[in-house]
Amino acid sequence: MLFWTLTILVLAILALLAYAWMKPDDFETRRTMSIAAPPEKIFPLISDLRAFNTWNPFVQSDPGNRGTYSGPAGGKGAAYAFEGGKSGSGRFVITGATPPNKLVMDLNMFKPFRGDNVVEFTLKPNASATTDVTWAMRGKSTFVPRLMGVFMNMDEMVGGQFAKGLANLKALAEK
Repeated sequence: MLFWTLTILVLAILALLAYAWMKPDDFETRRTMSIAAPPEKIFPLISDLRAFNTWNPFVQSDPGNRGTYSGPAGGKGAAYAFEGGKSGSGRFVITGATPPNKLVMDLNMFKPFRGDNVVEFTLKPNASATTDVTWAMRGKSTFVPRLMGVFMNMDEMVGGQFAKGLANLKALAEK
């Protein structure tokens, strides 16, 4: 009886690992929010990293977060290295900026998992005098995050933080 129980347990674990292994190794998460402000008012709140971190939920939710700015204050080449108990450690750097419509960052995570991702903010004005702001991130997913994704919805976790951040940005930009 013990033999069959262990055999079934091992087969179940192997099936779970195989399922995680077969999940896509690319991911993308995005959230969009309409903000009642022109792109020219919103863009500096994203492209200036000190302003960005006043509404960035990943920084706000980690009271132990420590960070260091380098390069220019904003725009291409601006960088922020961080380390915190909840947020892990990593660095993001602005690699492209087309004011007031697009900003691209490289996000390199070191802990809790190694990852190299691209973050994009796009700002599209629309006819109702609002701007649709999209926060998106894409990258490769290593095996451990794919395994975690079997048990939790990573898009909802990260996307929930993006939605919270966009709500923070909206409150700030609409003042």
